[in-house]
Order: sequence, then structure tokens, then C-alpha cells
Amino acid sequence: MTLTMSCEIIVWKILPAIRSEIAKELVEKKGFSQRETAEKLGITEAAVSRYISGKRADPKIIGNGLQKEIIQSTNQIIAGNEKTVISEICRICDYLKENGVIDKLYEC
Repeated sequence: MTLTMSCEIIVWKILPAIRSEIAKELVEKKGFSQRETAEKLGITEAAVSRYISGKRADPKIIGNGLQKEIIQSTNQIIAGNEKTVISEICRICDYLKENGVIDKLYEC
């Protein structure tokens, strides 16, 4: 797989799935409002609403095996600043690359 293909998969499939899972964690488990979640993630309230409702990302992409990583990232995002969101999303992408998830998505 080329770097371009990997990046496209990340932008179109992985990034929305990660944001969706973090948004759900913030709203459903941590009690953040959609507005607070949008501010923390640097996205719009409308995007948060679509992530939570499942209209913007495929939750099957990440699966249940990544829940520990999502919880860890969510806690770091709550405690951190706007740069924390980027570093945590990158950390999860690296984790997915190392575990072959992105390669599997490209095969489909």
C-alpha cells in the first residue's frame, strides 16, 4: 500500500471513527455536553451530533478491541489542551497501523 492510499484511508475512514468513539465517550460516559465536546475536539456541534448518532462514521472500523485506547485518549484530552487532541488521534492511528488495521481496511 502506498502512503497516499494509507492517508486516504485514515482521512476518510479512521479519523471519523476515532472522533466518533471519543465524542461518544465524552458525552455518554464523561457527561460532557455536545458543545463542550465540540470545543474539546475542535469540531462543530453538528459534527459531534452526527458522530454520536452514528451518521458520520462506521463504528465497526475500530471495533471493541480499541476501547482501552479510546478511554486513555479521552482522559488525556480532558486533561490536556488543543494539541492533545492531535497527539492522541495520531497515537491511535499509529496503534492501528502497527496492528495492521489500516492494511485490512485497504484490502476490503
